[in-house]
Amino acid sequence: MLLEDQRFIHEDLERLEQAITERIGEDARNIKDRLNRDHQINGFLSRIQEQSQRLLDLYRDRDGQLAKEKQSLLTGDPFEEFQKQYEQIKDFHRRYPGEPVENLERAYKRRRPDEGEVIVSEIDNMFTGEESNGRFLDLIAQHESYLNLPNVKRLTYLQYLDNFDAFEPPRMPIKRQNKVNDTYLKYVGALASYLESFVRRTRPLDDLPKLFLKIDRDFDTDWQAGSVPGWPKESATTNGASTSDPATEGSGEGVWCPDCEKEFGSQGTYNAHLVGKKHKRNAEARAASGATSTSTTSTPTTNGVKNSQGATSLKERLIASHEHRIRTLSDLLSNERSNTRVNVERKQGMTERERQAELDALFAEDNAAIAASHRNTGDGDSDDEDAKSDTSERIYNPLKLPLAWDGKPIPYWLYKLHGLGVEFPCEICGNFVYMGRRAFDKHFSEQRHIYGLKCLGITGSSAMGGLSLFREITGIQDALTLWEKLKKEKRERERDDDGVVQMEDGEGNVMPERIYLDLQKQGIL
Repeated sequence: MLLEDQRFIHEDLERLEQAITERIGEDARNIKDRLNRDHQINGFLSRIQEQSQRLLDLYRDRDGQLAKEKQSLLTGDPFEEFQKQYEQIKDFHRRYPGEPVENLERAYKRRRPDEGEVIVSEIDNMFTGEESNGRFLDLIAQHESYLNLPNVKRLTYLQYLDNFDAFEPPRMPIKRQNKVNDTYLKYVGALASYLESFVRRTRPLDDLPKLFLKIDRDFDTDWQAGSVPGWPKESATTNGASTSDPATEGSGEGVWCPDCEKEFGSQGTYNAHLVGKKHKRNAEARAASGATSTSTTSTPTTNGVKNSQGATSLKERLIASHEHRIRTLSDLLSNERSNTRVNVERKQGMTERERQAELDALFAEDNAAIAASHRNTGDGDSDDEDAKSDTSERIYNPLKLPLAWDGKPIPYWLYKLHGLGVEFPCEICGNFVYMGRRAFDKHFSEQRHIYGLKCLGITGSSAMGGLSLFREITGIQDALTLWEKLKKEKRERERDDDGVVQMEDGEGNVMPERIYLDLQKQGIL
């Protein structure tokens, strides 16, 4: 019955809105709890869209069935219509006796462990162990693929984390023509897909379709303008071939061999290369894969650039699109990227027993957080039980020690070792207080302190000795006094240099006037 379907969808929409309100009101204890809540809300929003579309289709009544049903209820015998629908319900349950009845009141509520049901988290199988529920990136497979690329700089995993979004020299010393191959295309495609998947898994409530559409539109605009980094717009030459920017393509006057993906300096070198065994093997392999070899089907042009542009330009655009998406998403994931680097450095200094103990503690923490969240959402709990659970879960930290990555206080010996109890205020940074000598020494090269110096008119001029002279200076008046002294010394040096009179003797030797007069008095000149 269509009217019953409408009523059911309206009730379902109200239950979904109520479930979303309850999830938003919850206080996420850790990142896993937050992601689990966000993915549940995202699923509810998707179901709201589906049910709303179904409801709109019913109200539009394109086939006229809803109007006929209303007419039969208004003009026909109500008892006869009731008996008809009753018989339909009995017939349905006669054919499907074990069909459970859907209970919307319990459909979108959190399940409790004491109900005897298996509770499956939304993100239990969503992240790898290295990603730690979305805290860190897992680029180990991408790093191995990068190391298998030809003519690349060998990087450790830590170095790769800092440079995986760099595709131009000197950080990525690969020429443009060396990128146009299936191996490199597969690498950048896999890296872009992983970053996109990580964003979708960690930010389910963001407007991701709008974000990815904006990335594609920005790339199309930059590609048409020829402003994509590493992919400048090609200009036509007199004979119809195309050349690229020398900074990325090389000299532009060599001869390119697509079979070997190598550039030769002259036509004679290229002709000698054609008879080599290596070139013949590469040409046969390229022909077997369905590609067309320039050396066998076309003659190289005088400016050394290949004539076939269709498939190559399409592949170049696809590779450039992947690189653009990687750069944009890496900026979006800058926080996770820096956290990944810190985590890798920390794990490299741990033993296998310490790593296993850390994993056990992480699993125990997740299980405790899930159990606590179910206790908080349960019904019939007394105030005494809530107070007792809150007291047992409260972290004991009487010394107010800083919290580590797991939310627990760091050891006291580590707190004393780094001197985190000593305060170092900096007036230039707006009276910001740095805890510990390490953070205080580090802040002199950070943006906050440099910006404070710029506000005072102090710049890092090399002629004035740079900003290194202002290290350990935290007072505004002290910095201004030193800056005036440096400017005064600079003016004196310039005045002394301008006041020196140069003299030249008979042999053409140039010297200051004072030395010239002394030598003249001694009769040497």
